[in-house]
Amino acid sequence: MSNVLTYKGYFATVEFDGDSCMLCGSVVGMNDGVYFESQSAADIDRAFHEAVDDYLTFCAEKGKEPEKSYKGSFNVRINPDLHRAAAMAAAANKESLNQFVADAIAAAL
Repeated sequence: MSNVLTYKGYFATVEFDGDSCMLCGSVVGMNDGVYFESQSAADIDRAFHEAVDDYLTFCAEKGKEPEKSYKGSFNVRINPDLHRAAAMAAAANKESLNQFVADAIAAAL
């Protein structure tokens, strides 16, 4: 089993809870809380799928647009000097700060 589960465009992480002896997971990259759990590793993927399907059903019933994991926007807090240096480098390259940061992240990955 990988460290990150994926299903229908959603991503989840799973941790072991020693107090309850359960595997506990949560969908990451969105504000809505989608959680699931299982007593066995063999069933954790199924529990994740059911949680996502339940979330999508709930959204449909409420007429709510479901959130997606990682919409492509995030806030980053950095040292003001680093912020200024990045903005100046972006300007020197005639690109936006967003593009500069996206290129830097892509290069790091």
